[in-house]
Amino acid sequence: MIPPALQFAGLTKVFGDVRALDGVTLEVSAPATGLLGANGAGKSTLMKVALGLLAPDTGDVRVLGVDATRDRAGVRARVGYMPEHACLPTDMSAQDLCVHLARLRGLSRRDALRRASEVLFAVGLEEERHRLVATYSLGMAQRAKLAQALVHGPDLVVLDEPTSGLDPAGRHEMLAILRHLSRDLGIQVLISSHVLDDIERTCDEVVVLAGGRVTAQQPVGRTAGGGPIALRVTGDQQAFLEVLRRGGVEATADGTRIFVPSATAPVLERVRDLAVDGGVGITSLVDASHALEDAVVGAMA
Repeated sequence: MIPPALQFAGLTKVFGDVRALDGVTLEVSAPATGLLGANGAGKSTLMKVALGLLAPDTGDVRVLGVDATRDRAGVRARVGYMPEHACLPTDMSAQDLCVHLARLRGLSRRDALRRASEVLFAVGLEEERHRLVATYSLGMAQRAKLAQALVHGPDLVVLDEPTSGLDPAGRHEMLAILRHLSRDLGIQVLISSHVLDDIERTCDEVVVLAGGRVTAQQPVGRTAGGGPIALRVTGDQQAFLEVLRRGGVEATADGTRIFVPSATAPVLERVRDLAVDGGVGITSLVDASHALEDAVVGAMA
């Protein structure tokens, strides 16, 4: 079996009087996962522990099945990291930077040049690849940071606030690139953000952190052809939820409503047929595009 991208068990990390991570137990396996939380929620600390940049005080960390505390080199060989803050040397071009980092990761010069050209094209910097980073706009610098995270062909990329500081057009372009990574290139993605809309547009699952703890983990209802719905039914909601799942309908519940993340026409017809066959009345069926927002706000409160 393919191991999950990330596994945390009983993870804690304390800085003085601040408990940045407080017993985090979490498994991440979706193609693209959003790590959502307010500033100070523990997002960056969790990512740095996963990358081996910080040692946890207690707990186990596995990245792609590799023990992140014992084999940090093994983790970094398979993971790319895009930090939030400016970190690029301004006296180098994006091309030279990507080639240099690819060589450090063990690629030959020929392979490093090829990979650098590929990733800079993928992030839209092919025409500016020979310019010095000092001359880049913020949006171009963000793309260069993403390119260096991809140059060695990682299986997982960890992105810390990738749209920070971007204007609406730059943000839209960055989100499209990020979705392309998981959907078309098969690279697993972990995106840290405090912007829910970024997560909804790029991710398949969201994990909410608050006060160093995981307060929610659920799928993101964003599937081509139909958005999420929430429905209420007569009778035993849990029993009907099980009927839906056995009938091939992906669904979750929160105690009062049942959520179907991909409400395409065939799925809606299947829900209707299962309700009729089971003698279940559907008393409410509404667009749940704001259901994730409600859940996240509640989890962060």
